[in-house]
Amino acid sequence: MADNTPKLLDALDAFEDGIYIINDDYSVEYMNKFMKVLFGDRVGEKCHEVLIGSDKPCDWCKYDEIFEKNETHHRDVYIESIDKTFFLSELPVTNQDGTRSKLSIYRDISRRVEREAKLKSSKESYQRLFTHVGCGVFVSSKEGRFLDVNPALLKILGYQDKEEFLSLDLATDVYLRPEDRRKYTDIIEKKGHVVDYEVKWRRRDGHILHILLTSNVRYDPSGRILGYEGVVVDQTRRKKSENQIREAHDFLDKIISCSPNAIMAMDMRGIIKLWNQGAEDVFGVKADAVVEKMNIQQIFSKKVAKEVMVMMRDEQFDGKGRLNSYPLNFTKENSEVVEGNLSASTLYDEKGNELATVAIFLDLKDRLQTERELSAARQHLLQSEKLAAMGRLTSQIAHELNNPLFGIMNTLELMKTEISPQNKRRKLLDMSLSEIERLADMLKKMLSFSRPDQEERIEIDINAIIEELMLLYEKRFRENSIKVKFDLAESPKGLLASRDQLRQVFINMFSNAMYAMPDGGDLRISTKVVSQKLNIIIKDTGTGIKSDNIDKVFQSFFTTKTESVQGVGLGLSVCYGFIKDHGGDIIVESQEGQWTRFTIILPITGK
Repeated sequence: MADNTPKLLDALDAFEDGIYIINDDYSVEYMNKFMKVLFGDRVGEKCHEVLIGSDKPCDWCKYDEIFEKNETHHRDVYIESIDKTFFLSELPVTNQDGTRSKLSIYRDISRRVEREAKLKSSKESYQRLFTHVGCGVFVSSKEGRFLDVNPALLKILGYQDKEEFLSLDLATDVYLRPEDRRKYTDIIEKKGHVVDYEVKWRRRDGHILHILLTSNVRYDPSGRILGYEGVVVDQTRRKKSENQIREAHDFLDKIISCSPNAIMAMDMRGIIKLWNQGAEDVFGVKADAVVEKMNIQQIFSKKVAKEVMVMMRDEQFDGKGRLNSYPLNFTKENSEVVEGNLSASTLYDEKGNELATVAIFLDLKDRLQTERELSAARQHLLQSEKLAAMGRLTSQIAHELNNPLFGIMNTLELMKTEISPQNKRRKLLDMSLSEIERLADMLKKMLSFSRPDQEERIEIDINAIIEELMLLYEKRFRENSIKVKFDLAESPKGLLASRDQLRQVFINMFSNAMYAMPDGGDLRISTKVVSQKLNIIIKDTGTGIKSDNIDKVFQSFFTTKTESVQGVGLGLSVCYGFIKDHGGDIIVESQEGQWTRFTIILPITGK
């Protein structure tokens, strides 16, 4: 046996485990190579001094159990001095001389313990994550039951009892529609996973949830599908916000689309990005042919586009990035002239860099046409006033001249009876009488020329005339804050009148009313039939007429307007003459500072 001892020791040195033998007084009798590498060759020293550097036995030592009870023990021990964990096996050994020793085998399990610790930590971390993560986490079976879920998913779906939740049928109790569950399983089993899959689920209280699913298939070792696992994100609030934003966007889009004005937006290169229905109507070009395809310089001229940008960038106009008003006329492809006004502004990013421009073009063609018609009507009325005044002046002059002329003619006729036709003086008398007659005829022609022609009187609809003139005055009344109220009776039959002369009467009345209400007010227009006469009442809430001037308003050249361009005092005089020529009358009433009322009376004579 002694001959085999060296071989045995060599075999023990070859072990990758640490081996040492101690006697009954804790002295180390043998250490193999592995132990010497860890602790040094310390044969003869106490085992606890070698292992833990203490004069007392190790806490884990089973000395009594081994030496006295002859037991074998196994356990894990951690030796702090070398920072390693070992699986320790302690066995009793009986020597040839009958003495007893303890054989200790130290197998280094530090890496395994470290891996187990990491695995345990990972499991704990996963469990914490599973429990506390804000989104829902689930494991479900292929048949459609939840196998495990985290608290967040219970909260999302409104459940408190996990057991109740695990008993739900996914297709009928969770998915809004069972076919949505079938569609989901078809997709995930085909692809092996789904990412950000949108579906609608139902809460316990019945409310609909918008869910975002990211999950994958669970397989067994043979590749058979066991079920599915994944995360659930409740995006109901985000969906609601998106819907609100979309609704607001749609509302603004409808406002832009429905605006009667042309609204357009361009990037800083001039490429058109927005073109609403109003722009299509005004410019005659569809949005499909314009957006992202045309430059604004193709709509306006390059010169106009450049001038507008220069003005927008100049703070001397309406401030940097703004242009409140820019009169603009241009000709469309069909040769139609468009007249209007352009306003624009620049959009900037957070750094103040120019991003785009937004412009609104207001088509003023109808308004300008109305103003031109109104101006023409004013000129026509002014001309009528001038002619009427000239007629009256000529009438007065003719009247004053005719009397002495006829006196001279009568005197010459009497003188002719006293002078013989053969007398030379008779020829002088005839010549003088002929010249007087020629002068009288000239006065007659002047009177005929200065008087306006008498228009043929026809049956008219007085309401239609008033409504027609309202089209001319509507915008001006609105701009001057004048509210017009009507109380028109049905236009009577048999009202014969000159249409143009009545138009001139109403134009004068409306203009005077607007002049009397510089800060706005009410204008009431009403009609009624009284004793076969049509009464047309025009009442304003303006400055009124002084009592001293009531009897003067129909006199020629009388006016209270301080500026000569506003009137020469012939308007009401001409109106009064027109109405009188129709066999009617005009009555004026007024309360100074409060109101004025004109009542036009026209006879209903029939055809």
